[in-house]
Amino acid sequence: MTLTPPPLRRPRSVRPKAPCPQAPRVRIPPRPCLPPRVTLGTRAAALLDRADREVLWLYLLTRMSLWVTAYCTRWLFPGRSDTRAAGSVLAAFEQWDWHHYLHIARDGYFPEPAGGGSGQDDGDNREAFFPGFPLALRAVHAMVPHWTGAGLLISFVAGAVAVLALARLARWYLPDPRAGRRTVLLFLLSPCAVFLAAGYTEALFLALALPAWLAALRHRWPLAAGLTTLATTVRVSGLFLAAAVAVHFLLAVRSRGDLRALPWLALPAVPAALYAWYLHAHTGDWLAWNHAQERGWYRAFHTPWESWSVTWDAAFDGVHTTGYAVMFQAELLSMVAGLVLCCVQLRRRRWSEAVYIGLTLAALGTSYWYMSLPRSTLLWWPLWIGLAAWSLRRPRVATVYLCLAAPLGTVFAVTFLSGRWAG
Repeated sequence: MTLTPPPLRRPRSVRPKAPCPQAPRVRIPPRPCLPPRVTLGTRAAALLDRADREVLWLYLLTRMSLWVTAYCTRWLFPGRSDTRAAGSVLAAFEQWDWHHYLHIARDGYFPEPAGGGSGQDDGDNREAFFPGFPLALRAVHAMVPHWTGAGLLISFVAGAVAVLALARLARWYLPDPRAGRRTVLLFLLSPCAVFLAAGYTEALFLALALPAWLAALRHRWPLAAGLTTLATTVRVSGLFLAAAVAVHFLLAVRSRGDLRALPWLALPAVPAALYAWYLHAHTGDWLAWNHAQERGWYRAFHTPWESWSVTWDAAFDGVHTTGYAVMFQAELLSMVAGLVLCCVQLRRRRWSEAVYIGLTLAALGTSYWYMSLPRSTLLWWPLWIGLAAWSLRRPRVATVYLCLAAPLGTVFAVTFLSGRWAG
């Protein structure tokens, strides 16, 4: 039998499927680009570079260490030996000149309604203090009810501005990128650094004077004159700064020949003139400020060798108790350091800086005896920049300085915070 294959079936035609209807495309508009949210923190971050932030971090660490010192001082050295309660840590900062600033801010220079006198009646000689810091204290007290807290807040904010300006000044003078941080480190660990944290004028003055000098270096004369004017309202040292700015202007004019900014240089004298006029209106004395200095702090004029001799006797001849004697020794050391610093500036032909240091030494070194010279070293920015430059060339200098300055700074801080005289 022969098998025959089955007949082939014709394949069924496959009808193509109709395409599935696609959903219409919806075009999504692009998300609008919104500008970044600008806050106070972002603005501050944009103004501060990494070096500035490192300086501020160092500043905060040293403020914390001072507050720890103040807390321990209140417990270890109370006003009475039999006390059982240390009291508020803010009270540790209520020492010496703070009471003068407080009285001026709270009651004014002449609290009596009729006449008021010249300050001799109550014996505090408050006319010896310029009005800049008391005015700032009164303004901040409107927001901070505690007077001491308001004063510490002023110094805290002003100190931050001052160290930033000091770091930028150091970077202007020195090419090393470490110059700013090194200068601030030596400055914040200096023996008298406690006065930057207290309700005193040093921090506020530096917050105005250092940017003023930086503006002068950049030949921005109106800004330099304006900031120097504000610094003059805080301390008489503003007039010394004004003289340094004027010398720097004359040196710049010698090469450029542009005298259009000359009238600005007279502006810093205005606060001193207005203050003298105000005191004269109440006391009839054009030299009331100077006479208050003489009555309260023996700042009558004496020759430099007489001032040195009297201070030497107070330091080493047993005229005063040991606590006062050691501070007079610090006054002598500060004078020697200032003279060396002035000579270094003259040798390097930095005439403006030499004028500033020289006028400061002349004012403080021609009184009956030296007083407040250690505290004035905080205002000598060429000192801290010069030490930083030296330590960057010779690393052992920084080690020696820190090993000496750290214990001295602790001693000065405890001395001031416990109510003893500390320069």
